[in-house]
Amino acid sequence: MTDFSSILSPGMRVQHPDHPEWGIGQVQSNIAGKITVNFPEEGKVVIDGTRVFLTPVFDAP
Repeated sequence: MTDFSSILSPGMRVQHPDHPEWGIGQVQSNIAGKITVNFPEEGKVVIDGTRVFLTPVFDAP
């Protein structure tokens, strides 16, 4: 797991850098670098945090 992905915790809001059309998702879990995110336009997606650098969103409405 990368250092950055280890800080992602349930409840944090993120965006997938390759799929902005999915919208801003909410982290559901982060277990051993496998990050489950619920995106409004895609649903639940499990992401390998060592391969995809999710962008945290701090000021989303």
